[in-house]
Amino acid sequence: MDTVVSGIRSTGNLHLGNYFGALRNFTRMQHENRCFFFIADYHSLTTHPTPSNLHANVRQVLSEYLACGIDPEVATIYLQSDVPEVTELYLLLNMIAYKGELERTTTFKEKVRNQPDNVNAGLLTYPVLMAADIIIHKAHRVPVGKDQEPHLEITRKFARRFNTMYNTGTFPEPEAYNFGEKLVKIPGLDGSGKMGKSEGNGIYLSDDEKAIRRKVMRAVTDSGPDQPNQKMAEPIRNLFTIMQFVSEPDVIRHFKKQYADCTIRYGDLKKQLADDLSAFVAPIRERITEISANSEYLRKVVNTGRDKARESASKTVREVREVIGFRPF
Repeated sequence: MDTVVSGIRSTGNLHLGNYFGALRNFTRMQHENRCFFFIADYHSLTTHPTPSNLHANVRQVLSEYLACGIDPEVATIYLQSDVPEVTELYLLLNMIAYKGELERTTTFKEKVRNQPDNVNAGLLTYPVLMAADIIIHKAHRVPVGKDQEPHLEITRKFARRFNTMYNTGTFPEPEAYNFGEKLVKIPGLDGSGKMGKSEGNGIYLSDDEKAIRRKVMRAVTDSGPDQPNQKMAEPIRNLFTIMQFVSEPDVIRHFKKQYADCTIRYGDLKKQLADDLSAFVAPIRERITEISANSEYLRKVVNTGRDKARESASKTVREVREVIGFRPF
């Protein structure tokens, strides 16, 4: 049985990109593998959230994970900050990570552009903590979207470097887990790129019908086709891509035909997409609300997850310390 590790930052609100990229498959995956799902609250500190926001966001993401079908009786779901072994491995991996390679990572350069007044050491070493999160449980596979594959390669690099430097086979080199399918990348509503919280272009699993309709009706489009079978611009392709996941096939065929013969009205397309998105999100949103209100259940979930995660993590750290040369006298 393979070990699978997946995490998400505790910045609040999972979106459709998270769901279709991996979450929809977690229900099946957790029964076929040894799964660890964690909420990366340490990672969120790179943006300096307030204490109240930090806790509220953790609660929200935890509720959303559970609402999407993760079973804490089957898989291990835990908070990153509840497992101190992660930070110890993070420290040890920092000793074999180099400034130049960290400065060249895409995530670091993006964050420097987005928050130039808060370029902290946590941003620079973000990939190292990410690697520690994954290999602390000796993961074989990691559910990632297409855009996250380069980040996983950094983890593979650190695992390989540790094994080579210490002449050991301690860490597997984790592979992308795409559930036997092509990796999914859900586009945003702004006409380009991916759906994401930082981009502000997403439909969230906690959005109500009014919020969904407002976002979709503001989605970027163009002036429309002026000749039959005209190639779609990226913003229009993006809307049809989202439709493929929430709309009926005949609905998609209907609007594609209208686009092909230049009779399409984007307003009608958006109204249909908003209806279909609302119908898809509604049962998940209701489950999120129900779980979030049950503090006793959430407390039980995180306490159980903490104990299971620490049992696994402590074994790895003991082995790593022994390999490096930390031994009792």
